[in-house]
Amino acid sequence: MLFKQLNLINCYRRHVLKYKDILLLHRKIYNSRNRCSSIIINEKKNENKFDGPSLKDFIANSLPEEQKVELVNDNDKIPYVDMTDLGQNRKVFIEVYGCQMNVNDAEIVWSILQDKGYTKTNSVYDADVALLITCAIRDSAENKVWTRIKQIRSVKRWRGKLEPLKVGILGCMAERLKEKLVSNSRGVIDLVAGPDSYRDLPRLLAKTEIGQKAINVILSYDETYAEIKPVKLNEDNITAYVSIMRGCDNMCTYCIVPFTRGRERSRPVESIVDEIKYLSDKGFKEVTLLGQNVNSYRDLSSTSHFIPSNHTLALGFKTVYKPKKSGVQFAELLSRVSEVDPEMRIRFTSPHPKDFPNEVLDVISEKSNVCKNVHLPAQCGNSEVLERMRRGYTRESYLNLAQHIRNRIPGVTYSSDFIAGFCGETDIEFEDTISLMETVKYHNAFLFAYSMREKTTAHRRYKDDVPYEVKIERVKRMFNIFRRDAEILNKHYIGTEQLILIEGYTFDLVPDYFSHIMWMPI
Repeated sequence: MLFKQLNLINCYRRHVLKYKDILLLHRKIYNSRNRCSSIIINEKKNENKFDGPSLKDFIANSLPEEQKVELVNDNDKIPYVDMTDLGQNRKVFIEVYGCQMNVNDAEIVWSILQDKGYTKTNSVYDADVALLITCAIRDSAENKVWTRIKQIRSVKRWRGKLEPLKVGILGCMAERLKEKLVSNSRGVIDLVAGPDSYRDLPRLLAKTEIGQKAINVILSYDETYAEIKPVKLNEDNITAYVSIMRGCDNMCTYCIVPFTRGRERSRPVESIVDEIKYLSDKGFKEVTLLGQNVNSYRDLSSTSHFIPSNHTLALGFKTVYKPKKSGVQFAELLSRVSEVDPEMRIRFTSPHPKDFPNEVLDVISEKSNVCKNVHLPAQCGNSEVLERMRRGYTRESYLNLAQHIRNRIPGVTYSSDFIAGFCGETDIEFEDTISLMETVKYHNAFLFAYSMREKTTAHRRYKDDVPYEVKIERVKRMFNIFRRDAEILNKHYIGTEQLILIEGYTFDLVPDYFSHIMWMPI
């Protein structure tokens, strides 16, 4: 019993020492607020009559000299409201789920928090703050996060109140579920922040330190984090992601992205080129340009030096929104990025087939360091289903584009996305998807069973009437077709010499033999 009490006292002592700066500042600010309450009232009554001392001046008089200087010089922050500079070397654990954009978001989040005095840890057991950057594209993606939340709940309970663990949910799942995450997590989640709220994280974390739940899921029309230089979570990487635009305007009926990422907005071209130069100087060998609809990039803040084209869309494709005009488009950006470092490989994802005019294809063909692999998401091979999906093209338009790209870029390789079991998809309609895969032939493919999402047009208009078992069987069949054709395509490279990028080493391989390294032709 005595040992238990001593252990509790020691734990409390470590907790007080760890957060003494925050506790002292809270106490002093609280005393200052009490002493100055009458002055504040008078100041509000007379705020238009004279320019006298502010509340900050009265608070500063009660603080130590070193804190007083910092407080007086910082005109934008009121300590007892935001306390954004109180990272105090608290350890942050960041875990990423979903797409490459979430990886880039994690690097932005870490850049913001590192600047505020936080440190990084790779163990949730050692963390003061655990942040999960989440995906909401399918039920399975969210279920993984809920499973992880249950695991973290046990860690949080084990830590108790003396060494509390603050848990935050960030990204698309946070934007979709909002305050429901807090109410449905049984007290585990302290913070919820959408993809456009990462700048607000220091303030939100400060709120959690005083026992409040913090939520910011406001979507922005212009947030691109352009001036924030992402800090890589893995310093040993030689590949990097660079976000060039955020959001999506396509409004495909099955997709939740416009509701979790907002409207399309593009980073200024100069900020992107500067980041590529920085990565080149740091020794990175490959950069992937990122966006929810990456090849619809259009920087309206800059003047284009390309000759304007009458066709901004691929032939046979259409959009649900009014075509945008002027500004720097994707072809010009891709050209400028490729010229930063001719030895650095350039990729981009995820594009929409409609945004492949000839200008983009010519840049891919002419620039040797732009990889000759095109991601061409089909989603389905039947025109009626594509119409229900609101993809903006038919089966014939897609096949014509695939052949046109092959003619324009000799030796091009394809990857794609496919959804099985969309609303109302019949067996005959699914056969069109199989025949499309066999016609185009892909080196890589991402195959999914359809998962209906709230807020989407499909959720309002259609019924998810394809049985789950049928969806799974269709995915298996697509997978078998893809693996069969990919094996045939890859065998064509036997006996040829290819330039490959080794991203890491597997130590159980014989040192001089790398026959098992996974690779893909550029």
